[in-house]
Amino acid sequence: MIMLRRWFFTGLVVLVPVVITIYVVIGLFNFADSILGKYINRYIFLYFGYKIPGLGIIFSVLIIVLVGIISSFLRWRIFKRLELLILKFPLVGRIYAPTKEIVRFLFSPSKPSFKRVVLVEFPKEGIYSLAFITGKSSKINQKTGKKMISIFIPSSPSPLTGFTYFISEDKLIYLDISVEEAVKIIVSGGMLSSSENFSQK
Repeated sequence: MIMLRRWFFTGLVVLVPVVITIYVVIGLFNFADSILGKYINRYIFLYFGYKIPGLGIIFSVLIIVLVGIISSFLRWRIFKRLELLILKFPLVGRIYAPTKEIVRFLFSPSKPSFKRVVLVEFPKEGIYSLAFITGKSSKINQKTGKKMISIFIPSSPSPLTGFTYFISEDKLIYLDISVEEAVKIIVSGGMLSSSENFSQK
């Protein structure tokens, strides 16, 4: 009976993530395809008698590439004017601005990357949080007279939200783990951490 229970939970651990992943991927595919696909396939079915799955996604990708080409050649002039117009509307601007920053963070090829994983005492002394080094600021160093490092402390389970702080470098504890490993620890609420993950520099 104990072995049967162990096999059952092992099967759950293996199958549930696979099933959920497939379900989400299929749902995203159907959602993305329905944006343009249902209109295009309506005419294809009317004239040819069949539908082409995924056609909406293909046209969406082509439109995205076309917009990228146009904006690159025009150096964003038209889109900057459109953006300024959007930001004039209070509610729309509040939605557009943070959404743009998230999309830029996720997809921009020139986005700044997290450089190192560190431990910092946060939210109070004696309690440590994982953080990512994001850069340095010479102006802040001049004003404070200290070697300050900008860090991002993500919240769990979403590593995209959190707090940005400037902290003296001697307050940081460098960890010998990759950014990817740290993200796994944050997303899992610490359940994927192990003793070897936290070897100090």
